[in-house]
Formats: sequence, structure tokens, C-alpha cells
Amino acid sequence: MRVALVHDYLNQRGGAERVFAHIARVFPEAPVYTALHDPRATGDLVDPARVHASYLNALPGSRRYFRYLAPLYPRAFETFDFSGFDTIVSSTTSWTKGIRVPPGAVHVCYVNTVSRFAFAYDDYVGGLSSFQKIASPFVKKLVEWDKRAAQKPTRLIANSVNVADRIMRYYGRESTVLHCPVDLERFTVGSGGGNYFIVAARLLPYKRIDLAIRAAQIAEMPLVIAGTGPDEKRLRGLAAESPWTRMTGYVDDAELNGLMGNALAAIVPGEEDFGLVPLEAAAAGRPAVAFRAGGALETIVEGVTGEFFDEPTPQALAAAMRRFDPRTYDPHELRTRAQQFSPVSFTEALRAIVEETRRLAG
Repeated sequence: MRVALVHDYLNQRGGAERVFAHIARVFPEAPVYTALHDPRATGDLVDPARVHASYLNALPGSRRYFRYLAPLYPRAFETFDFSGFDTIVSSTTSWTKGIRVPPGAVHVCYVNTVSRFAFAYDDYVGGLSSFQKIASPFVKKLVEWDKRAAQKPTRLIANSVNVADRIMRYYGRESTVLHCPVDLERFTVGSGGGNYFIVAARLLPYKRIDLAIRAAQIAEMPLVIAGTGPDEKRLRGLAAESPWTRMTGYVDDAELNGLMGNALAAIVPGEEDFGLVPLEAAAAGRPAVAFRAGGALETIVEGVTGEFFDEPTPQALAAAMRRFDPRTYDPHELRTRAQQFSPVSFTEALRAIVEETRRLAG
């Protein structure tokens, strides 16, 4: 196989970028194509020497204000030249579905979510008023492009049953479910002795971190929020009103391991597509408290690796925090659960899917 890899952008690090790093390890000789690249952010995940960024990478401020470039991404990905490759493997939350591949080549696309501007635009950019005003006139055209683009890949892989259902609902296509891997080596089993809950996430409005801040204040229980993102200013304003919340900003892997392992539990306040956090918490020997929806239903075993709250309100989450008893969870059983989502299992399954797709394509 002559393989090329594609990912939306490599100018930030989050769950999608960590998953793509595993995809890149499956095909270590394959070049990587992306819209934007910042080796300072992802150079340890994907070798910068492999990366070919689009012309958008040269625009002033593009790495920082990349969400404002949404109307330009379709064209950027359509201009990549994949002649000479017979197999393209992409990873996406929005854009790589639309690449153009040469006749006879197969395109296997790992879908982290159906594009949020297509099915949950207000939730995705809620609170980001300036971006919303700029992007709104283009959303209809982007949604139309997105539906057409989703028909192009030879095969779609969904990162969860939750996302597979969305793919069928919004794109009318079947997909193969392959759950995301958790980076087990990043975490060690902790003591849970820190007497605080933790939210570890990219700070985006749809993740409902505001709900967790308000819940901690109601429950009068300490909360640590680890992460950065475009919603940070608003969330820091909310946190400043409560003595119960501490925001750390960016933390490296070692710091996150310590914070996660010492926490009572990780909190997942919003509906996640798949959500690596409950598995990362389990890898650190800690349970999770999550909203009963989305991908958390696939990663949390209720009463064994975590528990749920049923209404997306601060009051419901506060009640779950108050009744939570960490003594009912076995850290080593949690770690065993996380090991079911190992990188080895993921990479072996992905390679098999790609090879099968090539055989079926003839």
C-alpha cells in the first residue's frame, strides 16, 4: 500500500490529536496532510518532518484564530494532491471527509464526530459571540458541503456507537465502530486523596464546564479545571465568583497524571461524542461522574467505573457530587477497565479495517 494520512489540523492537542497520533504509528512511513500545523503544540505526537500543511498555514494568525477560517477549509482540503497514493486514511471532526482521491484509491475516514456546525451549531459556538456573528452566514453552505463530503470516503469508521448513530442520521451511511484508545502509559494509579473533583477538557462551550463550576458552588465541594480553550475567559469569570473552583490552565502529561490520580473523581458535565476522560480517569484508578448521554454510556460501567446524573443542570450534578462515595470503587478494577481500550487493540483493528477495505475495493 502507498498510504497518505490526513487530519483536520495539528495546531492544538486534544483527544482527536492523540487518537491521530496512534493512527500515524500504524503507518509510520506515510506523509501527513493537515490544514494547519504548529509543531510546538503537537510535535511530540506526530513527527513534524512528516507533516504537509495547507496554504492556510501561512496566513497571519491562522494557528490562533483557526475557527474563524471555517469557510476556507473545504477548499484547502480539496486542493491536496494525493496522486501516487492508493490508500488514504483520514481522521476528522469536520473537514477531511472532503478530500479528493485519485481513481482506484480508497479513502478510509475515522470520524470523531459528525460536524458540530451541522447538528449542534449553537451549542458548539455558544458564548463565542464574535465567531458566531462572522460564521453564521456561511453555515448553510458548510452544512451542504459537509453532507456531500460525507458521501466521498470509501468507508467511514465511527469512534463510538453514539457517533455511528449520528453518521446514519445526518449522512445516511453505515459505519464501522472502533472505539478510541486511551494512552495507558500516561497514567499511573493514584490514591484519590486530594479531596477534589476534576474536569480535564478543552474549554469549549458545548462541554458545559460552566455547569460543573456552578455545581461545585452549590455542593460546596472543591473542583479543579485543567485545560485551555476559547471559552476560558468566560469560565474564569464564573470561577472567580466561587471559592470552590480552581482553574490550572494548560497542564502537561505528568501534571495531569498527578491531578487525575489524586482526584475523588473526574467530572464529565456535557454530552461527549465518545469522551476519553472517563477512560483516562480509570487508567489513573479514578471513577467518573458524567451526564447520562453520548459516549459516556459506552465507557462508564455504572457502579463499577463511575456514575451518572440525569439532568443537565447544576443542581443535578451537585446532588451527584454530594452522594458520591469514592470508597465504593476499586482503583485496580478501574485500571483493568481502561486496558480494554488499549492502543494495541486499536491499531491492530484499524490496520485490519484498512486492509479489508482495500480487498473489497478490488
